[in-house]
Amino acid sequence: MRTSPLLVVRSGLTLAAAAALPLAVTAQPAAAVSGISVSTTGTTVSVVTGACTLVNGSWGTASLLNSSQANFAQGRQVALSGTTVSQSAAWSNVSPGTYTVVVMCSNGNTAGTQSVIVSAPSTPTIRATASPSRGVMGGLGGAARDYGTVTMAGGGALVGAGVIAAAWFLRRRSKPHRL
Repeated sequence: MRTSPLLVVRSGLTLAAAAALPLAVTAQPAAAVSGISVSTTGTTVSVVTGACTLVNGSWGTASLLNSSQANFAQGRQVALSGTTVSQSAAWSNVSPGTYTVVVMCSNGNTAGTQSVIVSAPSTPTIRATASPSRGVMGGLGGAARDYGTVTMAGGGALVGAGVIAAAWFLRRRSKPHRL
């Protein structure tokens, strides 16, 4: 059997792609590489990590720094709580802006640092609208526009003329034709 060089190249590329697929599937997103995951819901910022260990009854501390704060001690600090699998902290009533979340484990290691943007909460605006002065006009054909007396009389005359013409046509048709 003869094998074409093009077939060998295609097979090699397919084999290389199949070998690289498990590596691509196990790759972690950028947020997971830092060791923490930060999210916002309204004015609440929360952080979750699994990188800290329990030392002397403490998992560690998380700090929320605004743009004018430079180090961990200047931010709003919250103690981590959780289990050996997952530790978390949250800050409520956070003003809109850009913040940096830093998590320090109780053993002195930094679990991660991540920036987060808190948006202003959207509030629905209520506006008063003018109601129609005469309400909804119901009935036959009067829902969109109020026609005057002359228009209604002209329409009635056309309908009457149509009824008379139809009756005349049907009456003439029913008579036998004479020679």
